[in-house]
Amino acid sequence: MTTVTLPIDPTPSGAPGAAPWLPLPGRYTVAPDRSLVELTALCGPSPLRRRRLALAAASLTVPETDEHPTLRFEFDDAHLKGALVLTPDHAHAHASAGTVQLTGDLGIDGTGFPVLLRLRVVERADDRLLGVGVARLPYRLLRRATGYRFGRLPATRLRLLVAGEFA
Repeated sequence: MTTVTLPIDPTPSGAPGAAPWLPLPGRYTVAPDRSLVELTALCGPSPLRRRRLALAAASLTVPETDEHPTLRFEFDDAHLKGALVLTPDHAHAHASAGTVQLTGDLGIDGTGFPVLLRLRVVERADDRLLGVGVARLPYRLLRRATGYRFGRLPATRLRLLVAGEFA
């Protein structure tokens, strides 16, 4: 039996134990003019309807301990009221390629729906993070679980796009 040691990506200086895509420990928020949230209804490969949503608040919490960082997006729109809370899935993190998979829940009317968001880190510094994330949601399952409707469309899935500069 042979033992193989795999290399580990080095952590950035000044952040012991932190993932390389994260800024230094602290709480970061997004300014309203520095964010974008878009919901698109898809039927097969074709988009049926696209709508921009109002983002009430967004925050990134990077703890100083070995706890997982948390991304939180709160939607306060006439078409979607709820919160998206995400944590990194360390088994699928590809920080060297600039993408990280985040798992979490989309909470609508007190009901959580599981979400997988692929976040592309566009720019990272010690005090800020600029990222664009996309989640694909099966529309019928979301509607059955939470009662959420995106109009009277024959959509098969929804694409949730979130972008923000956390500073």
